[in-house]
Amino acid sequence: MTDPDRAAEEHYRRLERMYLGAACNAWYRPEIEIGDGRARITVPVRREFFHAAGAAHGSVCFKVLDDAAFFAANSQVRDVFVLTVSFQLYLLRPVGEGRLTAEGRVVHGSRRLLLAEAEAVDAEGRLAARGSGAFMPSSVRLSPELGYA
Repeated sequence: MTDPDRAAEEHYRRLERMYLGAACNAWYRPEIEIGDGRARITVPVRREFFHAAGAAHGSVCFKVLDDAAFFAANSQVRDVFVLTVSFQLYLLRPVGEGRLTAEGRVVHGSRRLLLAEAEAVDAEGRLAARGSGAFMPSSVRLSPELGYA
């Protein structure tokens, strides 16, 4: 493995640790895997996430899709935290208990703007939701204080 490859892999692992260390993720208990321009987020869907009609609230789909697209984008930016500028969400089917897995990938990148798409599948592998987002580099440096360590 070359030095640039090692640096990229270390960046992905640091982003994963930063994500898992975020306080909100203690509630969701996600898993994450980041690579070059891609990210996979898996969340165990529990009854605590359900609305009155007996399915996971759409906010759970939004979270996994935004997180997958966000970290796909941040995999391409190694010095600062990216910000979600906008995110379009399509909820395609109700999600019950089991695992919800979102795959995100960068579809366009420039110095100032990254576009990423994500799809989420339920425990049976059925497409449950899709989303796309625009992300931009912020002025917040990736640092150990953010959990990027």
